[in-house]
Amino acid sequence: MREHLTGQLQRLLDAADVTCSWASDAVRLLPALLGPVAGRPLGAGPPSPSFVSDDHSPAELSVSFASDGVPTVRVLVEPGCGARTVADSGRAGLRALHRMASCWNVDAEPVARVKDLFLPAAARGPFSLWCALDLRRSGPPGVKAYLNPEAHSGDRAAEVVEEALTRFGFGPAWPALTARAASWCPDRGRLLFFALDLGHWQEPRVKLYIAHQGFSVEEAEAVAGLLPGGTPQRVGDFCRTVGGGARRFDRLPLVSCLSFTRRDRERPSGHTLHVPVRDYARDDCVARDRAAAVLGAHGGGGTALLDKALAAMTPRRLSDGVGLISYVSLARSTAGPPRVTVYLSPEAYAIHPPHDLPRDTALGEGA
Repeated sequence: MREHLTGQLQRLLDAADVTCSWASDAVRLLPALLGPVAGRPLGAGPPSPSFVSDDHSPAELSVSFASDGVPTVRVLVEPGCGARTVADSGRAGLRALHRMASCWNVDAEPVARVKDLFLPAAARGPFSLWCALDLRRSGPPGVKAYLNPEAHSGDRAAEVVEEALTRFGFGPAWPALTARAASWCPDRGRLLFFALDLGHWQEPRVKLYIAHQGFSVEEAEAVAGLLPGGTPQRVGDFCRTVGGGARRFDRLPLVSCLSFTRRDRERPSGHTLHVPVRDYARDDCVARDRAAAVLGAHGGGGTALLDKALAAMTPRRLSDGVGLISYVSLARSTAGPPRVTVYLSPEAYAIHPPHDLPRDTALGEGA
């Protein structure tokens, strides 16, 4: 696993021309962040199910494209993959987080502030703590922590998130969010992640990820409307393009991310829609074409880099599998231009065969 992931990350950094010393440090640090699974042979299979990737690889890579043409390479890891208990996994995650904090002079206090909420002694759920790095062409990396709102139980997730937002000064945002969410929570919405930006960020965010089961494009636009001054129609167009014309997403759900910053204590300062393209396209060739289409629509000229990134991840033909491109997302902010991110699976343990569909047909079409 160590060789597989560090090779992919290094090639991806080279493709994106992210060659600063901090990026090299990240490649060297990655095996330590993975913990014992780093030395596990790929042929042995995953030590335990991991929610990070479809084949249970404990990592995910991505490339984020901005309209100014300057990309960011991201790596997300589950340090506690293979741990005996969820609580043990959380402790492994904290060790990895503190290792990153020490390496890049990052303050991990925000995680400690909500440790009792998300890392209890008897933690539950499919994961405990994930860590991520944003690797840029200049400047030290940004560190991110992803925490599980269902660590106590699914029934307490809303209570946990409300208290966490309050501790960071965003308590006033909760009533407006729940009022708008009444039509889709809890039956069709799941509080998926609570995330924190740590360290070197121009504007650190507190982020809430929500999975929307069975959402239509129109419902996705309604959530996008939570962003002040936003353009929900652009989000709808993005959703239709990546979903291949799907009108309702009944398989893997759409995921919204609402981000909060000090600029506004009551309303989100950012909104991101993640579309699970892998479940609505026949193969990765189709997924690639849809990602290229949205990159063209939102600027940044990222199609050439997209192709380099895919080649950095695997030598296989894109038409031979599906899931290498797992998600495509569109992020919008009240403070800056939109950003498109393409999420890439390491495919360390398995390559999923193409769906049994015509190459230009989406699984959600006609739903």
